[in-house]
This record gives sequence, C-alpha cells and structure tokens, in this order.
Amino acid sequence: MPQIKHHCKLSINTKLNNTWVVLQNLLMCIVCFYSLYYITLSLCIGILKVEEVDSLLAPFNYKIQPSWNNPKYLGKGRELADVMERRKVDILCVQETRWKGSKARSIGAGFKLFYYGVDSKRNGVGVVLKEEFVRNVLEVKRVSDRVMSLKLEFEGVMLNVVSGYAPQVGCELEEKERFWSELDEVMESIPTGERVVIGADFNGHVGEGNTGDEEVMGKFGVKERNLEGQMVVDFAKRMDMGVVNTYFQKREEHRVTYKSGGRRTQVDYILCRRGNLKEISDCKVVVGESVARQHRMVVCRMTLMVCKKKRSEIEKKTKWWKLKKEECCEEFRQKLRQALGGQVVLPDDWETTAEVIRETGRKVLGVSSGRRKEDKETWWWNEEVQDSIQRKRLSKKKWDMDRTEENRQEYKELQRRVKREVSKAKQKAYDELYTRLDTREGEKDLYRLARQRDRDGKDVQQVRVIKDRDGRVLTSEESVQRRWKEYFEELMNEENEREKRVEGVNSVEQKVDKIRKDEVRKALKRMKSGKAVGPDDIPVEVWKCLGEAAVEFLASLFNRVLESERMPEEWRRSVFL
Repeated sequence: MPQIKHHCKLSINTKLNNTWVVLQNLLMCIVCFYSLYYITLSLCIGILKVEEVDSLLAPFNYKIQPSWNNPKYLGKGRELADVMERRKVDILCVQETRWKGSKARSIGAGFKLFYYGVDSKRNGVGVVLKEEFVRNVLEVKRVSDRVMSLKLEFEGVMLNVVSGYAPQVGCELEEKERFWSELDEVMESIPTGERVVIGADFNGHVGEGNTGDEEVMGKFGVKERNLEGQMVVDFAKRMDMGVVNTYFQKREEHRVTYKSGGRRTQVDYILCRRGNLKEISDCKVVVGESVARQHRMVVCRMTLMVCKKKRSEIEKKTKWWKLKKEECCEEFRQKLRQALGGQVVLPDDWETTAEVIRETGRKVLGVSSGRRKEDKETWWWNEEVQDSIQRKRLSKKKWDMDRTEENRQEYKELQRRVKREVSKAKQKAYDELYTRLDTREGEKDLYRLARQRDRDGKDVQQVRVIKDRDGRVLTSEESVQRRWKEYFEELMNEENEREKRVEGVNSVEQKVDKIRKDEVRKALKRMKSGKAVGPDDIPVEVWKCLGEAAVEFLASLFNRVLESERMPEEWRRSVFL
C-alpha cells in the first residue's frame, strides 16, 4: 500500500508539471503573437509655464539695431527646444507664451510649436511636438488664449493633448468660470474611447493628502488645498480623470512646480483619464533648468500599446536637377549613348528607352540620401550660444542649491551674457544672408527659408485619415486607400445622361494629321523645369537635354500611340497626393 500511495503522488506531480509546461508554452505563444503585431510606444509628456518669453517666437528684425536688453533677441524658443532634446521630452504643453496669432512654427532642434494668443499679448498657450510626431497630428483646436488641444493618432490609438492656463487667484470669478467652461467643452467633444492628457497651469493647490478624493488623486500634493485647487479636483471628478502628479511619491523638491523667493508650491498639473492611469509609469518635476525663472517643467512617462507598423524605406530620388548644368547634361548624353551601344537615335521601344534613361540618370547624376535638410529656421544657433546657455543652466542649479547673493548675481550676469550671445549670433547670421542675397546661392537660401516657414506654419501637413460612408474615421493606411479607391471608382465610372444628338447634322469622319516634330519642339520649349516627375520618373529636363534625339523619339512615339490606340502601361497609372 505505501508503494501504491507513492506511485499516485508521483503521477499527480507529473500531471501538474506537464500542465505547467503547457501553460508556459501557451503564454510564450501569446507573447510572440503580440510581439509580431503590437509594440509599446513610450511618450514623455510635460508641461512648462514659460513665463517671461515675450520672444518665444520673436523674429529677427534686421532694421532694428542690436540692443542686448531687447527681448526680441532672447532666442528662448531654441533654448526650450534644446531643453526638450536633452531631457528627451516628446510633447510639451506651454503657457503664457504671450504671442498673438494662431499658427505653427519650428523652434529648432526638430521641434514644432502649435500656439494661440490674442492681440493683447497676454496669456497664450501652445503645444510643442517632437518632429517625428508632427505627422501624427490630425486636428488642432484653438479655443481661446487659455485653452487649446491637439489630436494625434498612433496606429489607431487616439491621443488628445490639451494645454490650459487657468486665471490667477486675483482674477475675476467670471473669467475663471469661462476658463472651466471652455475646458469642459473640449473634454465633452472628445469621444470616450480616446485618451486625453491635460497639461495646465491651474494656479491652484490640490493639497497634500486625498481623504474623500481617493478616486481622482493620490496623497502626494504640496501644502493645503485652496479654492482654485478644489476646482481642479471637482473638474477631475466630473470628467473621471486623475491628477497624475499626486500619485507618485517623490521628495518635496521634485513635487514643487513653482518656486520664487520663499514661496514653494504646486500649481502645474498633468491629468489623464482614470482608466489610463496604468499607462503612466512615472511623473516628476525637472529641476536645474533655466529656461523659466520661477516655474519648473513637469514630465510624465506614458506607454501606449500600438499596432506595429512596417518600416517605410526612405525614398531616394534621382538628382535630375543637376541637368541644369551644361557639364552634367553633356556627360549624361555621352553615357546614354554608350548605354545604347553608340547609337545617336533613341530606340523606338518605350520600355527599353525609359529604363536606360533612368539607369543612366542614377549612375551619372546620383540619388538623394532622403535625409532631412538643415533646419534653416535656427541656422544662427552655434556652439558659443549653446555653451553660454549650458553655463547659465549650471549657475541656476547652483543658485537653487545655495541661494546666496553671490550666486544670484552670478546667475543674473550669465542671463545677460546669453542675451548678448544670442543677439550677436542672429546678427551675424542675418548679415551673412544679406551679403549673399546678391548671389544666386543666397537667393535660393532666401526662397528655401520662405518655403520652409510656409510649411511649418501649417497645422496638418498631410491628411492621413478620412471618413467612410457611415461617417466613421478610418485610420489605417489600407482602409484609407480602399476608401479613396471606392470614391474615385464611383466618380470616374458614374453614368451621366447623354445629350441627344441634334437631328439633321451629320458627323464628320476624317483622318487625324500626324504630330509633327516642330509641334513637339515647341511643346518642350514651353514646358517648365523643376516640376514633379510622374510614375515613369523621367522629368522634362531629360528631353530638353537630349535635344533633337528626344524630339524625334517623342514624335514617333506619340504617333504610334494615336495609330494603335495603345499607350505605355506607365502612362495609365496616376498617383493622387
């Protein structure tokens, strides 16, 4: 009997071990499946009241003589971008920008600012995005100079970023109620299934501890709650949101967002939906930065599970524009003649001729790397300016640790020095630009800068989503392409009522005259250079470069198309952008 019991025990243990192995294998299969189709996207989202930055976007006015104390020379926008790059911040809500208008603009280092302000140059809000996320912007809502929002799409996951700036304690109650009403309207317009992150200077204290408010905040606030802080808590309850700052236990230095003299408090907050709090892994205050005098940057780390996207290859284009140089054009003609076996006349076959032209162009002229060009908006930024700002940042950190009069004076002096360095760098860069304006290269730089500013000023540079027949938003590339296909099929194939033929009028049938060489020659001469290529990837510059050989080839080709009523397959394709 003991032997039988021992045998049964071994049998049970074996079954349990086998079950555990099966569960482990099943779990591994699930993990592998998700890793094939999903990835985690980690975003660093922050908030910073930029305070004194009247010149966050201030343009350089060449007609104004340099004044080292003039705020138009501060270069704060570029300094802010430098902080975001160094701190690895992807999205930043900013307040009190004090810049009128409603536009978007590059601030350097690959960051773009979407902003809104009124003509009075007070208040003002904005959102700064890392360059790689700019194309994810679907919509920008500018409600007022205190509230604005951006909607971003990450492979089907919608994220709404709201920047807010609440009235200060001494403002009228009507102004405060207007702000909360605007914020309520923004939240009510966002579908419940979409994620929301609010970064705002609420000018209120939610206080330390969370007795009675456990569902919307944690215990780790600062000091006691005031009336404005109660408004923040009430808003969080109405919208089922959580005050992210208060959920993470940090020492007080990393919870204080406002510091001036002897005052140390918490007024800047990040909020998100309670259902998405599990996606926030950390939230803290960044100390030691000097881009703002009194307020500190608050950042949180948010991780989203998104569909894995196929890596798109960078499109490399043939440098056809080099054909404008006579030496390049002559070399292209010689290499093309060699590729055709020494023939002067182009072959009658379109496919053969087109492929030889494309291959010769790639070999002779080269292809572009596909990399992003230099940021012309901040070409004045140099190592001297960067070093001065670094010294100012270290001095600010030193003063925060030991607030002596000597350290304060040192920090103030470095502030003035940075202003001078930025002003000198801008003055030098624009002096060089004005000197080059008389040259062709300088003229190109000027037009390139103007085009870049025009592109950067647009909120949405590329429409990436559309609605289906039922009004639902389509986000995936495949579904968007299918919907466009359906639309154009219906548009192009719709049967319209035919007009009745007028009675008593006979149709005239006669042979169409052949296309003459002089007609082709005149057409090529009228065509403008520098235009985008079609599906065949052969621009008009090629035919102009080849001269009479191109005229004879094209005239013969066009006549064959007319006679056979068949065109090359490449001509039948069309690309809609």
